[in-house]
Amino acid sequence: MPAPGVPLQKLGFLTIGVFDEADPRAGHETTLRVIELGEQLGFDSAWLRHRHLQFGISSPVAVLAAATQRTTRIELGTAVTPLAWENPLRLAEDLATVDVLSGGRLNPGVSVGPPMHWDDVKAALYPDTADVEDFSYERVARFVRFVDGAPASGFRGKEGVVEEWSDRVQPHSAGLRSRLWYGGASLRSAQWAGENGLNFLTSSVVKAEVTEDFATEQAGQVQAFKAVHPAGRVSQGLVVIPTDSATPAQRAKYEAYAAERTPRTRSPQGPGRLMFAADLVGTAEQIAEQLYAHAGFREVEEVVFALPFSFEPEDYVQILTDIAGSLGPALGWTPTT
Repeated sequence: MPAPGVPLQKLGFLTIGVFDEADPRAGHETTLRVIELGEQLGFDSAWLRHRHLQFGISSPVAVLAAATQRTTRIELGTAVTPLAWENPLRLAEDLATVDVLSGGRLNPGVSVGPPMHWDDVKAALYPDTADVEDFSYERVARFVRFVDGAPASGFRGKEGVVEEWSDRVQPHSAGLRSRLWYGGASLRSAQWAGENGLNFLTSSVVKAEVTEDFATEQAGQVQAFKAVHPAGRVSQGLVVIPTDSATPAQRAKYEAYAAERTPRTRSPQGPGRLMFAADLVGTAEQIAEQLYAHAGFREVEEVVFALPFSFEPEDYVQILTDIAGSLGPALGWTPTT
């Protein structure tokens, strides 16, 4: 339980990889450079978030495959892959391939539920099966079984002279199953992840089920996960923006960004009663003090801080450098080099 004097064990960061529609390569290249910088700064992990039909990374698996060839140590994750957009068998093949390429550094995070804007995309995504697609936890369980090596076919053996067939996903990456994560925002999701032996990602969005205090609600979800899976890993994701080395213009931009997003943090939003965590902006010392007072943070030993959306590459360099050089050490974390 992190508290002053108890070191944070793992420190990672998350990005959505924004790009310009007219020049998408530049944005993707920036994302890869950010991951390379993260490794150089000693971060333990770098994570990508899906942004389907938006101007952010739609295919983290492809980008992470490229990242495996430009890094050697840093762990690489997805936070999270919405399985409603994926075929679990095909995704298991892709992730196993990238894990092999990475040397066993992949941390796939997944979630379920209908795709966002379901009525707008279902005709394109599932033109013949939209009404019968299963977006429940069973879709995750099926994906997990394929990653774990369960049969995906009723046939294996040689066919013809040279073709050899397997009945399970190939390549099989034996350690990948232990590095699967479930991204959840509810008490039931936290419990389900633990019951099914997955690691648990909790972010800056949770459902108001017991209280309307974000930190208390998040802490309760982490405790529920630990109760059924004590050996499982839990990672907390919040937006933190240290300003130690920021220019006055950067500080003003960061404060304006957080202020614009603050109103949504004051009460549960929408029919799902979603609660959003406040963005933490300030010096490393100020942010560390806020984190140590955060009930959710006190329940975890590792974090994946989310980079703000739509900032410039130089802003991300400054933020990551301050997280690794100032905030991380203020939390007792030691960079890996």
